[in-house]
Amino acid sequence: MTYVRRYLRRHFHALRLLSGEPDHPELADEPVIFYSNHPGWWDPLVFLAIGQLLYPGRMIYGPIDAAALGKYRFMERIGFIGIEPGTWRGSARFLRMAHAAAARRDVIFWVTAQGEFVDPRDRPATIRPGVAHALAARTSGLVVPLAVEYPFWTERFPEALVAFGPAIPIAGAPGRAAEEWERVLAAALEAAQDRLAIAARRRDPGCFRTLLAGRVGVGGVYDLVRRAGAWLRGERFDASHGGGAPR
Repeated sequence: MTYVRRYLRRHFHALRLLSGEPDHPELADEPVIFYSNHPGWWDPLVFLAIGQLLYPGRMIYGPIDAAALGKYRFMERIGFIGIEPGTWRGSARFLRMAHAAAARRDVIFWVTAQGEFVDPRDRPATIRPGVAHALAARTSGLVVPLAVEYPFWTERFPEALVAFGPAIPIAGAPGRAAEEWERVLAAALEAAQDRLAIAARRRDPGCFRTLLAGRVGVGGVYDLVRRAGAWLRGERFDASHGGGAPR
């Protein structure tokens, strides 16, 4: 959705995907759940952008706190469905959504599996039991961990950094109990978070693939004066602090 990409460009220096072999999983013709940590408000919009850019043939939707959805109704229009976390009704609705997604091969079902905002460097990684229970009832499909961070590097605006872990085939663990799924999911998510944290600390764009390039510079009168100075010196104006646009 053009609106989502434009919104992210306006508020981030760049959306970057950690490089790897491959940097994101190839999806076969089967149901898929992506689950992530939950560092901030931006997560649903980042999910949508990643889905649009990397998996344009898939429809994207997932659960979101109903109270938050009441404040940000536009999220309902772009694919997120309100649930009441911590309640039986909310848990039942989540499981119905996951069950419906299990019957679809043209969707990506996104879940912020920690259920609340958690610092991306907190360890051990924790997983709410709903995702594990949904997987215990399934016999096919893939579940994929995704780590997310929003650090500041050298610019006024933060980076949106993401890293995938390897896809986990659900059929490879028939009869796995929900408690065991919870341990497997937490370990896989933590491994992806650790890889991302190491790369984030390096502040090296070369470790990432830039999916969206965002804003640089301070803006306003300050950048206008800098631009004029560069023109008087016969130099090309570069608004960035670190030198060069997002790459």
